[in-house]
Amino acid sequence: MIKIGCCGFPKKRELYFKEFLCVELQATFYQPPQLNTLAALRHEAPSPFEFAIKAWQIITHPVSSPTYRRLREKIGDSKNYGFFKPTPEVFSAYERMYEIARILEAKAILFQTPPSFFPTQENIKNMYRFFKKIKRDNFTFFWEERSGFSEKEIKKICRDLETYYSCDPFKKFIKIDDLIYFRLHGRGGYKYKFNKEDLERIKKLVKGKRGYVFFNNVYMWEDALEFKKLFL
Repeated sequence: MIKIGCCGFPKKRELYFKEFLCVELQATFYQPPQLNTLAALRHEAPSPFEFAIKAWQIITHPVSSPTYRRLREKIGDSKNYGFFKPTPEVFSAYERMYEIARILEAKAILFQTPPSFFPTQENIKNMYRFFKKIKRDNFTFFWEERSGFSEKEIKKICRDLETYYSCDPFKKFIKIDDLIYFRLHGRGGYKYKFNKEDLERIKKLVKGKRGYVFFNNVYMWEDALEFKKLFL
């Protein structure tokens, strides 16, 4: 019911595939790899293995975001990027994500919005335009909100847009439904190592639910392995 893994490959893929059944790809957020590279990755992974992809920053983040330093492609007018704006650039970026998800046979696509994505009328309106227009097929969409949306707003948006809530439960947790997507960044920072009590707390939160638990801290490999042991 719960799939455990890391945000990215902290070890060689051959070893990772032996220990876990899923991974969240980070490269798709910064600079999407070539399609032939992704096809080779899908072929390399065992058949039950699942890829979740983090949607390209062009969709969610403005050009002022420091993450754009890792973008290798040239961009045009900076006003046309991020915050789900109804621009050709944003919709084209999603088309690339759609094709990547199809090649990887992914089921989950995560849209992470930055702390600067405030709950303004314009931002919410852009979200509705975006998710109502794009094709989703059988993909499941998750939204990681990090900018102060209220519980009421989050629940309404997720319900209206058929999108599920993603979070780090140690920072902000809202019980919405039984499909979860936890991204564990470390309590207080990425250098944090989760202890037994932390992992037991996560286990309690996911009991009876389905979805994903991804570790995204310095000790992600060790912590994910320890968390997996709780289910053996």
